Amino acid sequence: MNSFKDSAIPLLPSERVDDLLTHDLHIIQSDEVFSFSMDAVLLARFAGIPPRGRVLDLCTGNGVIPMLLTTRTSASIEGIEIQPRLADMARRSVAMNGLEERIVIHEGDLRELHTVAGYGVYDAITVNPPYMPLNGSDLKMNTHQAMARHELGCTLEEVIQACVRLVRTGGKVSMVHKPQRLADIISLMRQYRLEPKSIRFVHPRAHLEANMVLIEAARDGKPEVRLQPPLIVYNENNEYCPEIMDIYFGAGEGRS
Repeated sequence: MNSFKDSAIPLLPSERVDDLLTHDLHIIQSDEVFSFSMDAVLLARFAGIPPRGRVLDLCTGNGVIPMLLTTRTSASIEGIEIQPRLADMARRSVAMNGLEERIVIHEGDLRELHTVAGYGVYDAITVNPPYMPLNGSDLKMNTHQAMARHELGCTLEEVIQACVRLVRTGGKVSMVHKPQRLADIISLMRQYRLEPKSIRFVHPRAHLEANMVLIEAARDGKPEVRLQPPLIVYNENNEYCPEIMDIYFGAGEGRS
């Protein structure tokens, strides 16, 4: 793999290269668009990913999840992103890391991908979707940030519909979202034949309520869901807890 320092991949004036802190991976980011955060990293470690086959990341943004998944599997990985600027950044980051043979980035609408890719063609799907329904506050943001945070390009129901079209029977769908939407997520998953199998809450500190939830479902699975131990981000000294350190800097899979 070529080092990013030797890469001829061009950067726009507002762009920078950030270190993903694992396997010498780097990513192109910009303050003009929505940058990835901890939720993407946690999802990439939590998700049930096969050792081979085909994996798809919906709402891929600048491609951080597909790149992190390359450290866990030999599967071919695809990402789809509706925003041209972000899809372009993702493709350049893939090239910068020498991962063109492992990752393909599609620019397009996840609601239409099945018309091109086909039904049930992926062994696993990951998705870090927009968290918030439209409420007017999205009008105050730039387009990139609004689409990343609010359901402008797709609703939660449309994301789940896309997942069930694209994943094979028995395949896994893994999502990170806000706990406030968990009832909606479970209801919609079951409505569209995705059976929740594993749920893990993420708490900023042990005494605070969860601010993220990780959920994995299986298409046409039997009813049985397991609650994993809570994942605590910071300890009493305001430092990352050991499991978070392992997820970011070690070989941890984010599962117990």
